Amino acid sequence: MNNSTGFASYFQFKNVNWPNLEAAAWETIWMTVVAVVIVAIFGLLLGLLLFETRNSNSPLIKALNWIVSAFVNIFRSIPFIILIVLLLNFTQILVGSITGPKAAIPSLVFSAAPFYARLVEIAFREVDAGVIEAATAMGATRWQIIYKVLIPESLPALISGITVTAISLIGYTAMAGAIGAGGLGQLAYTDGFQSYNNAITLAATVAIVIIVMIFQLIGDRAVKHVDKR
Repeated sequence: MNNSTGFASYFQFKNVNWPNLEAAAWETIWMTVVAVVIVAIFGLLLGLLLFETRNSNSPLIKALNWIVSAFVNIFRSIPFIILIVLLLNFTQILVGSITGPKAAIPSLVFSAAPFYARLVEIAFREVDAGVIEAATAMGATRWQIIYKVLIPESLPALISGITVTAISLIGYTAMAGAIGAGGLGQLAYTDGFQSYNNAITLAATVAIVIIVMIFQLIGDRAVKHVDKR
């Protein structure tokens, strides 16, 4: 095959199995949405722990902060493709399989939750200290400050952070797909790359870009809605 023929094959969309592409796209969306929901919950809790324990003088609280910080730093630094391999046994125990969309969820969560936790911590740090001091002076408890002041004041940054995380997760699903997790990544790798069908690879890439743009649009709209500035 010469270069011109190879280049032209990218545009031969008659070689694309559109039902398979649609099914793979929905698998990618499902993996991303489920992972984002879990990451938002665990990332928020981890970020809150990091924020609340950062300046404590108690040895136990300091130890807790060190443990959480170490967990976040370690899992945030492991490349995703390696993390998948490291969590194979855990994934097998948790979901009963190491292939398919469900099997990708543990790796997606462990890779993205620490990343989002740091974004949550940064968002909380940027809340005006005067607002927190005012709430404390009015007799608010620490839990009241968290859910009535800290979270509402940092909500635009929290939503921006989960949007960035969601887009990273879409890329991770593509990598997971290359080793059997399904979705557009697996379609592009098995039906596209391994089958020398460049049209499928291009179609899957375009579909991923469209999904990213949709998630970004939703995130931008949500930030605009909650940002009162």
